Amino acid sequence: MRHTRTSLTRRTALMAATATAALTLAACGNDSDSGSSGHDGHSASSSSSASSSAGGHNEQDMAFAQGMIPHHQQALEMAKLAADRASSAKVKDLASRIEKAQDPEIQTMNGWLKSWGKDMSSSMPGMDHSSDSGMPGMTNGKDMGHLEKMSGTGFDTMFLTMMIDHHKGAVDMATTEKNKGEYGPATSMAGDIVKAQTAEITEMNKLLGKN
Repeated sequence: MRHTRTSLTRRTALMAATATAALTLAACGNDSDSGSSGHDGHSASSSSSASSSAGGHNEQDMAFAQGMIPHHQQALEMAKLAADRASSAKVKDLASRIEKAQDPEIQTMNGWLKSWGKDMSSSMPGMDHSSDSGMPGMTNGKDMGHLEKMSGTGFDTMFLTMMIDHHKGAVDMATTEKNKGEYGPATSMAGDIVKAQTAEITEMNKLLGKN
């Protein structure tokens, strides 16, 4: 009788332990599944949000790229003239730095417009960047022609004076993009333009003896 009771007790204890272990494993499995599902769901949401943030752009972003490309192109035209017309080594160095900074930005902005399905050739009026397009700081064709005929110290003075106005226009355009743009890379570039060209304006004023 005692042996029977002992066997029964052991069997009951074993069943209880087995049930407890099963419940524990099930609970762990549920926690794992829940955590995995929650993590995957969060990742998908974050990925979607990040994608939307990176790809989202508004009319201001497009206007910024469409306007800044020809603006930069004119700056490059002016900068290239300095190579064999400027007399000051500092002016030549400045012009070289302008080329190195702005040419890659043109390529980048062209890439944005392409991805947005925009055609630069018909994006806006006044695309002849050697003329007065109405954009801030743009030099008209007459002044560009005059600059092309200059050399020596006369070129240096005219180049610096025109480029200061040109840079101020770019800073105005970039500031608008910083305040109203939505596309992260564009607002970031705008911030870089404001910082770099503001510093160059100070540099050019010093070369003209204004600071």
